[in-house]
Amino acid sequence: MKKIVILHSDIAPDAGQDELDCLQQAESIAEAMRTLPYEPVLLPFELNLNHTITMLQSLKPTAVFNIVETLDSRGCLIHFAPALLDALQIPYTGCGTQAVFQTSNKPLAKKIMRTHGIATPDWVEQDGFVSQHHNAEKYLIKSSWEHASIGLDENSLVHYTDQADILKEMKVREGRLGGSCYAEAYIEGREFNVALISDKSGAKVLPIAEMLFQDYAPDKLKIVDYKAKWNADSFEYNNTIRKFDVQDDDLPLISSLREISLQCWNIFSLSGYARVDFRIDINGKPWVLEVNTNPCLSPDAGFAAALEQAGIKYHEAIGLIIDNALKKN
Repeated sequence: MKKIVILHSDIAPDAGQDELDCLQQAESIAEAMRTLPYEPVLLPFELNLNHTITMLQSLKPTAVFNIVETLDSRGCLIHFAPALLDALQIPYTGCGTQAVFQTSNKPLAKKIMRTHGIATPDWVEQDGFVSQHHNAEKYLIKSSWEHASIGLDENSLVHYTDQADILKEMKVREGRLGGSCYAEAYIEGREFNVALISDKSGAKVLPIAEMLFQDYAPDKLKIVDYKAKWNADSFEYNNTIRKFDVQDDDLPLISSLREISLQCWNIFSLSGYARVDFRIDINGKPWVLEVNTNPCLSPDAGFAAALEQAGIKYHEAIGLIIDNALKKN
């Protein structure tokens, strides 16, 4: 039986639910592997890289299932995991080092998308770089690196007056956002998530989900923020609903989302599985918010929901992801 190491973030006992979720993913993936011809071994990716290297070399896995999201609780180090596996020449699942780095650095990803003609909302960076084409009045201040909507809430929305003021606002907020941050033009409208997975024929777009902001007051900010993702007792968590059924009027939009997502897959040289998040403005134009090379694989998360809609069983998807890793090497 082939040994597969499930490499996950090294989680502190007092970590928040967003980080603990990585361990839940690891257990679910291990359970799925036991129905396949694989022997799963869970291994934390430690800041002590020499110890991680020693453990990987002693385990001699056929491949590594990489679900590392942070190193030392910092998202800006996420690319260390694939980089280390590249150096050790161990096959691993998901996207390569370059893709992980480029997409995890969200302002960098936006620059790359703009270069390739992909519409992404205007933004302002802390170093003074400004991309403003549409004179947006409202901006969301977001972490440049951290995943899982860290630090994102209703207070993240600011009104743009001038560049100096918004740079000052980012400086004030950078601590709770894990360091570097940027301001992104707020797109009023609908939100969609597009999950993709590799099969024998290449990248496959799974059924596309719309996020519905149910019973939100007219003046309440409609975003998938930290509470909507992780606080099970919150209004946001219980009223942000995922919907897959598509109305005939939306078929052209869905077709456009599929096409743009595949363009992003090719632009960033993605592999294995990924997710592309969109906002649709009042004119029906799609805007890419971000490309996620390491989307959550928990059975109750959006990716698994898209698999179910596609008629792909969870353990079958895990098998596809591993097959893709072995095929790359």
